[in-house]
Amino acid sequence: MAKTAEDLISSKDLPFSVEATTDRAVALRGADFVIISIEVGDRFRLWEQDRTIPQQYGITQIYGENGGPGGVFHSLRIIPPILEICGDVDRLCPDATVFCYSNPMTAICTTVTREYPDMKFYGMCHEIASLHRYLPEILGTDYGNLELKAGGLNHFSVLLEARYKDSGDDAYPDLLDKAGPFFEKEPGYSDIWRELQKNPELQYAEGSVQKAALDSLKSAKVWSDRGVFKRILEDFDLFPITVDSHFGEYIGWAHDATDHRGILDFLAFYEHLLSHVQPKIELSLNERVVPILDGLQTDSGYIEEAVNVPNKGIFKELPDFVAVEVPCRVDSTGINSIDMPVLPHGIAALFRNYTGVYDLTAEAILCKSKKLAIQALMVNPVVTKVGDVRELVDLMISLQPKWLGYLE
Repeated sequence: MAKTAEDLISSKDLPFSVEATTDRAVALRGADFVIISIEVGDRFRLWEQDRTIPQQYGITQIYGENGGPGGVFHSLRIIPPILEICGDVDRLCPDATVFCYSNPMTAICTTVTREYPDMKFYGMCHEIASLHRYLPEILGTDYGNLELKAGGLNHFSVLLEARYKDSGDDAYPDLLDKAGPFFEKEPGYSDIWRELQKNPELQYAEGSVQKAALDSLKSAKVWSDRGVFKRILEDFDLFPITVDSHFGEYIGWAHDATDHRGILDFLAFYEHLLSHVQPKIELSLNERVVPILDGLQTDSGYIEEAVNVPNKGIFKELPDFVAVEVPCRVDSTGINSIDMPVLPHGIAALFRNYTGVYDLTAEAILCKSKKLAIQALMVNPVVTKVGDVRELVDLMISLQPKWLGYLE
């Protein structure tokens, strides 16, 4: 990456310098900003264990990265190294603003802010880009003409308000009326994976605000990737900001509603994509942390549409300890959540069902407690069979001792 950056600086004659080191203490000393984007171990092999081993014990989780038992094991594995990074930040650059791109986002942010309550720690996720990709086409207007507020938990978030700026009219009735017919035919990951196998040069990124590369695709299945999405849209009258593989991870009934082919094809597509990616830097805006950094230094007042921050009364329907994902205003005072609407009762209850898992997961990590990890599974809405949960935890520790062996 250093060589890639140096080549760009040289080719464009840019007034920048870049330094690279594998010594974290050297990198962090005196830093103004820190970006954490890590995984541990063999990402896809460990993820496969997170996903399939609980299924062997009869637990019908659909994805296993951020929610369900897989999400708990992922959290137990990745958060201790992130806490070590944050410990160095606290020691070497305590005034730094820290941005985290790792998953499971809500579990990470909830645990870090519990251990380091004064740290300026923010979680960043790409899923909000789906509003840019789809709403202009669904509503027939430029994205700049929409005033939107989305919120909830990371990967478990919905659009709460939508308004046309030119008329001031509520856009949500139009969205509820038009979203169903649109997504019934919209291509999903099975279609993307099929196309990628035919066309290896296909450009697609999960966080992109563009969908140009997919314009020619035809969906082979109705409501592809969106069986759970469909139920939230129709039964809760709310628009999820992401697809089933993410949103459905936190819901016990998701296994009955989801597009399983879409999830399995996404896993194959994602591993292929990451194993073939080549690092490059372009002079265009792709990561939303860039305008945030700019806004902090220039007092811009920029509104970032999705930042993970401690709840602390933002949503009175949710406990204060949990990290929530909300729009934030960025200026010289920092990154501050804007006023949010009241969560509708139904979706608030669905979100609350999972918040206890985050509480127990954080405590299991901070206390190094296997018993609390077992409890995090037993209160998990996705876990409907508990007979062998203790054996499941012991098995996962034995398979991942380097990462989970601290649990006692």
